[in-house]
This record gives sequence, C-alpha cells and structure tokens, in this order.
Amino acid sequence: MTLRLFPPTLAQANEMVTRLHRHHKKVTGHRFSIGCEDENGIVDGCAIVGHPIARLTEQNRIAEVARLVTDGTPHVCSKLYAACARAAEAMGYDSIQTAILDTESGVSLKAAGWEFDHIIKACSWSRPNLNRIRDESLICDKQLWKKVFYKR
Repeated sequence: MTLRLFPPTLAQANEMVTRLHRHHKKVTGHRFSIGCEDENGIVDGCAIVGHPIARLTEQNRIAEVARLVTDGTPHVCSKLYAACARAAEAMGYDSIQTAILDTESGVSLKAAGWEFDHIIKACSWSRPNLNRIRDESLICDKQLWKKVFYKR
C-alpha cells in the first residue's frame, strides 16, 4: 500500500477528529494540518499542528501537534508525526512537541525520531483566577514528546 501526504483544510482534519478520535474534540485553530491518504484517495489520517497549549511555553518558536487521528491503517501515525516535524523545521520552529496519554506506548513517535521528554502530571484547567472552567480534555497524566531542531 502506498501512502501519500496532502494538505487538508482545518475543517477536513476536524471532521476526521470528530469522527474517529477516542478522547478529544475538534480544535478551533491551527498553524497547519497534514493528511495521509492511500493510492485510492481514501484519507487514513490527519494531524493538526498549532501553538503550545501550555500558556507558559514559548508560543512563537515551538509547534505542537494538537490532534493526530487515524483509521488504524499501519504506519500512518509515524508518517504523520515525521511529516509534522519536517514541516515545522522547514518553517523555522525551534522544536515540535505533543502530549499523549500516559497509557499509550509512543511507538509511532519513536519510529518518527521523536524523544520522550517528561510526564505531565494530571491537573484541571479550572483555576480560581480564571473566569471560565475549561475541563474539556481528559484529566490524566500525559507523556510529553519532542523533536528539537535548534537549541537556544
């Protein structure tokens, strides 16, 4: 089977997230998205890359894979992670990162040349100093994975 990358719109990528993602909803914005399709034009997966969700993380030099979803076709995850890293590096970002559930293996990230960085301890988005409650994401420990292109 031949897999080919293509540039989906955010709406196309979000449609796949809505249809197939196990625990996340669509995103409202992005820097870029990358899709993967087979030789028949069937879309097997999409990745959505945006700014880092953690507000204290450098927002202009780090890209973050916010969503990655596939239909289970082999090698699509690693192909998309590798493509996201190449695109971010070509665009001048210092690094790219993503967070996955602590229960996930990270094998696709390893295959794409990413490195495990650390565990993000579970916490709620709800804070007394915020005027809104934002507990939309799954509250559990997560693994932060990175690919660094340039160290300052």
